[in-house]
Amino acid sequence: MLQQPANTLPLRREAALGERTAHKIMPSALRRPAGHDSLTACAPSPDTCLSPGANINMPGDSDLEIEEAFRRAQKAHNNKAKLVASLKNRYNKLEDKNEFHEEFIRCLKYAMIIYTREPAVENIIDFVTKFAASFEAPVNEDAEEEEEEDENEFLNFLFNFLLESHGASSHAVRFRVCQLVNKLLGSLSENAQIDDDLCDRIHDAMLVRATDKYPNVRIQAALAMARLQDPSNSDCPTIKAYVLLLENDSNPEVRRAVLSCIAPSATTLPKIFKRTRDVKEKVRKLAYQVLAEKVHIRALSIAQRVSLLHEGLSDSADSVKEVVKTHLLPAWLRLLQGDVLQLLHRLDVENSAETAVTTLHAIFSIATSPDDLLQNGVGLDERKLIPVDSLTCENVLYWRALCEFVKSKGNEGEELLEQLLPEAAIYAEYLCSFLKSVTGLSEEQKVDITQVEIVMTQEFVGQQLILLVGCLDTSEEGGRKRMVAVLQEILVMPNTPTSLIGLLVEKLIGILRDDTQKIQMVAEIISDVREPIIPISEPVDENEKRRKQVRLAEVRVQIMEVKQTLEECISCQDFSRAAELKDSISQLEELKNQLVLEASQPAENIKEQRVEKSDPETLLKCLKMCAELFKQMNIKRGICPTMNALIESLILPSVSNPNPAVRNMAVICLGTAALHSKDLANTHLVLLLQITQLDEPKIRISALRALIDQLLLNGLNILQDKSAPISQAPDSPDNSNGQPKQQAEEESTVQSILKMLSEFLDSEICELRTETAEGLAKLMYCGRIVSPKLLSRLVLLWYNPVTEDDQRLRHCLGVFLQLYARASRTNQECVEESFLPTMRTLFNAPVTSPLSEVDTSNVAELFVELTRPSALVQPAAVQTVSVHDSLAVRICNEILKDVSAPEVRLYCKTLSWLEINTEPGAANSELQLLLKDILQEVKDKYCVRVIEKLCNQLNGDRSSKSASNQDTTLLTLDDNTGEVNKEEIKPKRAKRGQKKASTAKNGKKASKTELTSDESDEENVPEEPPSVRPSRRAKMAAMDKTKQDLTALMNQEANGS
Repeated sequence: MLQQPANTLPLRREAALGERTAHKIMPSALRRPAGHDSLTACAPSPDTCLSPGANINMPGDSDLEIEEAFRRAQKAHNNKAKLVASLKNRYNKLEDKNEFHEEFIRCLKYAMIIYTREPAVENIIDFVTKFAASFEAPVNEDAEEEEEEDENEFLNFLFNFLLESHGASSHAVRFRVCQLVNKLLGSLSENAQIDDDLCDRIHDAMLVRATDKYPNVRIQAALAMARLQDPSNSDCPTIKAYVLLLENDSNPEVRRAVLSCIAPSATTLPKIFKRTRDVKEKVRKLAYQVLAEKVHIRALSIAQRVSLLHEGLSDSADSVKEVVKTHLLPAWLRLLQGDVLQLLHRLDVENSAETAVTTLHAIFSIATSPDDLLQNGVGLDERKLIPVDSLTCENVLYWRALCEFVKSKGNEGEELLEQLLPEAAIYAEYLCSFLKSVTGLSEEQKVDITQVEIVMTQEFVGQQLILLVGCLDTSEEGGRKRMVAVLQEILVMPNTPTSLIGLLVEKLIGILRDDTQKIQMVAEIISDVREPIIPISEPVDENEKRRKQVRLAEVRVQIMEVKQTLEECISCQDFSRAAELKDSISQLEELKNQLVLEASQPAENIKEQRVEKSDPETLLKCLKMCAELFKQMNIKRGICPTMNALIESLILPSVSNPNPAVRNMAVICLGTAALHSKDLANTHLVLLLQITQLDEPKIRISALRALIDQLLLNGLNILQDKSAPISQAPDSPDNSNGQPKQQAEEESTVQSILKMLSEFLDSEICELRTETAEGLAKLMYCGRIVSPKLLSRLVLLWYNPVTEDDQRLRHCLGVFLQLYARASRTNQECVEESFLPTMRTLFNAPVTSPLSEVDTSNVAELFVELTRPSALVQPAAVQTVSVHDSLAVRICNEILKDVSAPEVRLYCKTLSWLEINTEPGAANSELQLLLKDILQEVKDKYCVRVIEKLCNQLNGDRSSKSASNQDTTLLTLDDNTGEVNKEEIKPKRAKRGQKKASTAKNGKKASKTELTSDESDEENVPEEPPSVRPSRRAKMAAMDKTKQDLTALMNQEANGS
């Protein structure tokens, strides 16, 4: 469902100009329009010019003359409505309208030949628009067609004149034609109707102008077609032209103009969505505004909603973030009646929790009062808790995000935080009661998707509740102890999900203050989980059981005998003997009862005993606790005996476990533990190297990360006692004969490691290749490796078409190359050394290799930009020989190796891009000698011309230097221009590599490049681009220019007639 609010869009974007037949014209590629001098260079002919005060036989001296109306319309203070009424009054009194039309057009032409946005010209354009729109006949079905045609006569005449002039050779005329058509169509009423043929002609003309060479013309053409589009027609040529401009136009203002006009539909919505990732900040900002104002949240998929919020709230530009906060989110909330929980439900918080939290923080930041934060449905009871039965993914995430947001406010949010959270002891019992209710899945239930979803929801809720522990006030001793006891109990519980173990340990360690206590407590929990106390039954011996039964029978017989004797004594009246027998019977009865009780006990004897568990789930829990412990502890503390015992008894045996998940977690634990001790790292380095080559891909990647971490921390000399960085690279493996044998072995190990990493760059496993490239980039940026050969491999990997779909790899290397080259001159020298190996690899690539498709010119330009001295973050104060000077010598020597090679032409072109020092010196003299040798041997005319220019540059010819630099200047397309008659320079489309690395180049030469009329004036743009403060003379000239008056021009032309 697409939303189209009437109060947010110009009317022309919603209304259709009558029924018409859609022209199926596919817009061609952007090209220079064919020359068409419909205005004969836009100069009015002498026979149509008016002398001052001339009258064309128009009755009524009180009515305003055309020329006088145009003269007054230039002034902003004049009431254009009165001018329009007066001029229309004169027009209505005329019987012959032709003379009026000719005079009107003659005056209009003076404004149409001026390209710059002069206030006087803009006032005339507005006046003409209002005057023409005043002839619009109201739509009346009962009115006769002849009367309607009479009313629209002037409007049709003006449209015909503009359509005949749209192909003029002057870009100023084409711009004004499109501007007038845009304003005329926009000024018509919502239910306006025009002739079908005229509508088709306007449509066709604007489609042609949408492919004009000049951005301003394309902008006006795009705006003019806003009311001519048909969103319901998938084959609408206007929609196709809009899509073409959005995706391919190099000028950001054209893309912005199209975004402001295009109507959202099933066809155009993906194109609008794509503009939220445009390279220009203003385009991204407008794209978010369009989506907020025109598109209903239901028209977007969950993935699109999450992507919009994630990209928008993490955008590098603050203005884009602000638009998302103040436009997109409020618009979505209005559509959902302000229900934040409904918004979270439409974001699928279980799979995008971090984006949802960022979104909630943005919503909280624009809240006007604390009451607004509490009214949005946290649903707390009198205990300041959400009832367990009412817990959902949305409300618990909202609760957590709100508490974190309030706590981030510091002292300002303490009072509100007390209203949101209970005491630590109460919350501990609440957390324990919920986690005890989390049910585990049996093997049969794991097949049931419904049961799996229920458990996943419970785990997500539990995760948010655990994260809330970080917001509690644990300064009170009793509450802190109770929370620690509850966390211990939860960790030991067998039904605690494995996914929550890491968070629980993190919060437990965060509450405890003493490092020794932290280690001891986690070790005890691991021991309780791995070796729980289990009751064990022991079988009773059968002989013992029979002996007890015999003893019981004997006692019973004795009782019977004593009772019989007691009766005899009583009959004999031997009462003393009878008393003794009675006591004996009591004793025997007690003995019998004891024997009966023993006989009634089960045959097995149950005892409590610790039993070691080795199932994968238990091992995973223990390893996760261990990994979190090593992660939270300071690496400077080292390995204590308790931690060493965990490594020996738990981690190392788990490395060879048959379960892949257990092995992977054991490798992660081993890599994390090795960061705490260099001796431990040296001991198990070989094991990590073996795992990187032999195990499953996921485990190999974990081992590779551990290895990279070790190299980053300890350097390539990890096998040595000292930790100084090594600059020895695989391309310089020479060893002197005097080196000790041990050092030679260590360097051989280092070379083996680097060779292995280099081989991983060619791996068919995408994740392994990306992880290796990222690791090498980190090592090189940190200075652990200085290797031109590896740098060349990374550049080739970045350009390789095979990695086109690997966005993480492309992004990582793109950022690395710029940061690495800008960091220091040493890095630039490394880039310089890698230039020729990279180019040779590309030139020698076979046809079947993907590298044969790489644009070598673009690669060469990338190296030039990376080695440019001005690109350094801290350029050297004094430099005798720049990196470009050294690179020029290298290229010249490469050219002299084979002057007939096909790559010589590119090398010469690369020489023309370099910033070579022209000051006299040894480097300058050497380069001149090399260039002279090249001139004597090379035969290609282009190469000779480039080398001659370079020689002139080295000899101090500044003009030649300027011309050489001009050939490679990348023109910016989004600056404003005030020149009309200057020659247009065709801009270059920046390719990948150019776009990423040409910033310094453009920044240096922007002042030398003349502003041309090809640049956009940013119409319909609320913000103006930042500009450098002009000089006083420039200000005065600009003021005189804005005061330009067409009166002198018109009088001069009239006098000449």
